[in-house]
Amino acid sequence: MPAPELSVVVPVFNEAASIAPFLARIGPVLAEHAPDHEIVFVNDGSRDATLAVLMDHLGRNPRLRLVDLSRNFGKEAALSAGLDFCTGRAVVPIDVDLQDPPELIGEMLQLWRDGYEMVLAQRSERSTDAWSKRTSAGLFYRLANRLSGVDLPHNVGDFRLMDRRVVEALSLMPERTRFMKGLFAWLGFKQTTVQYARAARAAGDTKFRLGSLWRLALDGLLSFTTAPLKVWTYLGVLFATGAFGYLSFIIGRTLIFGIDLPGYASLLACILFFSGLNLVGLGVIGEYLARVFIEVKRRPLYIVRDAAGFEATANPALHRRRI
Repeated sequence: MPAPELSVVVPVFNEAASIAPFLARIGPVLAEHAPDHEIVFVNDGSRDATLAVLMDHLGRNPRLRLVDLSRNFGKEAALSAGLDFCTGRAVVPIDVDLQDPPELIGEMLQLWRDGYEMVLAQRSERSTDAWSKRTSAGLFYRLANRLSGVDLPHNVGDFRLMDRRVVEALSLMPERTRFMKGLFAWLGFKQTTVQYARAARAAGDTKFRLGSLWRLALDGLLSFTTAPLKVWTYLGVLFATGAFGYLSFIIGRTLIFGIDLPGYASLLACILFFSGLNLVGLGVIGEYLARVFIEVKRRPLYIVRDAAGFEATANPALHRRRI
């Protein structure tokens, strides 16, 4: 079968209440702007009724596709699975919570038809997000852009349109620790941006907690820069220079004024400080080493339990697992 013009990729985890509102809203948009389309849901090991709801809609909507993962592998892996399985000439990843407006897809498609290979959706206003999330996100983007060689567009998430060539290029990147926003930015291609205001969730609550966001940010920083490793060389030179200067001062003072009584408290403080510094340095090395350990094992990025709604002869992803 010929590939559809547009694939919409939707990773879901415990989103049973969000699926019906999402389909009701995106359906008319796709019917108007891309009648030849498919919607690829990736069930990332949901523990609620998400799978049952998806199967119910699958039986009534021939445009729906379903990739059911064997367990929860995380959003980055689920998104990668959706990109592997979709076949559209243009691809739009989008969250099911409707914080990203499906109505923007029409404008993105027009820009793609005009020749752009990636259309970024940038949040011009995100007052619906908590202050702490907005502030931490701003700090992360500034830090990542300063440390890495990749320019991460500020306030741009996974919601974007990609040409098939972009998706194929992304499939050549086999790393297991995946920060999709960084991978998208690394690819390049001819890009443009559209603005939108981020809305509140239509149903349910966010699955990203503080710990998840911290791990994602850490993956993003360590995947695209070696600066945290290099900084310890400069710190070592700085402290060694300071120690040599202080030693010279002590020797000179002793030669001039004689030996004074050593200070136990200052000595203990210095030992504790430099011991802590050593442990931080070892921790940074450990973070990189752990990622090397994950990569060399070459475990699959995800395992598919089942896939439904696809034509087996048209989709090579049905005959393989990502390795």
